Amino acid sequence: MGDDRTRARAPGEPAAPPTGASLVFVEGEELLGLKVPLEGEVVLGREPGCGVQLPSDEVSRRHARVAVAPGSGHVLADLGSTNGTFVNGVRLAPLAAVALAPGDRIALGPFTARYLAAGDPAARELEALAGLARRDALTGLPNRRAFDEALARELARADRGGAPLAVVALDVDHFKRVNDAHGHAAGDAALRAVAERARGALRAGDLLARVGGEEFGALLPGAALADAREVAERIRAAVEAAPVPVTAASVPLRLTVSLGCAARVSGEAAAALVGRADARLYDAKRGGRNRVEG
Repeated sequence: MGDDRTRARAPGEPAAPPTGASLVFVEGEELLGLKVPLEGEVVLGREPGCGVQLPSDEVSRRHARVAVAPGSGHVLADLGSTNGTFVNGVRLAPLAAVALAPGDRIALGPFTARYLAAGDPAARELEALAGLARRDALTGLPNRRAFDEALARELARADRGGAPLAVVALDVDHFKRVNDAHGHAAGDAALRAVAERARGALRAGDLLARVGGEEFGALLPGAALADAREVAERIRAAVEAAPVPVTAASVPLRLTVSLGCAARVSGEAAAALVGRADARLYDAKRGGRNRVEG
């Protein structure tokens, strides 16, 4: 690969990143609404180690790079991609770089991102799109897409620095009974209460997401297995601690959750890590519920 010949700046020349600049993806279902802060160099490609992974066989392993330009702004370079990198419909020459202007549309395979400079008036609208695309409307938590993207970023960071990483999978026990006995409005209130209590039990820097109907996932950067168990136990205790007032007219419900923990083994892929946490969750269910396994 010849991508190392594309420089972000001349040797020894300082280049302070402009604050507030970002890419926001406006086409491509898997990344629609994703906001990528441009605080330094960002490589885009199919390879898991890229700063932004683009899941498509139309995208090269290391497809393009956005870097801070000398003085201000950013430059985009194609990294010798097979299908090319396009700015406003014009294909860049292989290994060539171009200065980005506010509002530029960058196309890489099926994905298109808008370049937003600091202070761009379009930023607020596109940032709202980014938030909506990655937020669960019921609980206000990140959704499955946001969880998967955060996990990919943390895996890449762990690969670079060797930091530990753990995942907790949790599920509300007997949730179908809540809906059947009290209605879906009560079920929604129960999920919001579980989300609030679980979020309050996390450490600073942890991420809690709603990944399914009554299923949640917690991403714990820097956590070993013992740390994950401790966080999971705090969540379990917080949910069980007091009844949940699901409606003004009904008797408050006592809810419990079952949780499974897994700490990443060096080199382990996202699916394998989450799969082990899910397996421990089902061990907790089989073991009587309202418990932590892992």
